[in-house]
Amino acid sequence: MAKQYDVLLRLLVLGDSGVGKTSLLCRFTDNEFNSSHISTIGVDFKMRTLQVDGFKVRVQIWDTAGQERYQTITKQYYRRAQGIILVYDITSSSSFQHILKWASDVDEFAPDEVQRILVGNKADEEQMRKVPKEQGSKLAKTYGMEFFETSACTNCNINESFIRLTQLVLQAHKKEMDAFQGSTNLYVDMTSLWGEQDKQDSEANSPKPCTC
Repeated sequence: MAKQYDVLLRLLVLGDSGVGKTSLLCRFTDNEFNSSHISTIGVDFKMRTLQVDGFKVRVQIWDTAGQERYQTITKQYYRRAQGIILVYDITSSSSFQHILKWASDVDEFAPDEVQRILVGNKADEEQMRKVPKEQGSKLAKTYGMEFFETSACTNCNINESFIRLTQLVLQAHKKEMDAFQGSTNLYVDMTSLWGEQDKQDSEANSPKPCTC
């Protein structure tokens, strides 16, 4: 039976409620768009397999709730993400301003090696634009991120943004990918690599028994 994938990795989509995170995800994984999506409760996920840089990559994408009351739950997923998409709505100045908060949370809770991109969604609603494209590009440069404007409605830059983030994750884990190519392992599970790191950190921070 043919191997289903070479690499398994996890991406996280963050941003205020209503910026179109679920629409981005559904367009990318199912090529569907529904303008009447209800707000995500807690966390949901979808998967898609991509061919990227010679590897068959199974991408697990976690869609998080933007409402403040769910953020304690969603922060638990930051540490196990290899890539993060920060999303704002180009017709909402407040969602753009709140990217600073989301980026701060990523700095605090996500691993140092996590890859990030900035996405300005709803680019099809140009007549209602509140955030100039140049402003989004400038913020992305400030944080060292690549920047895309997307539209789930018209399917603009959806594949490009997700595939680019996947490429950045693979590049950041070049050591593991090179080792995989020379091994007999069936696949690389990057999500379990972070699970092992969590376990090590937990053991390092746990109280040591008294030896006196």
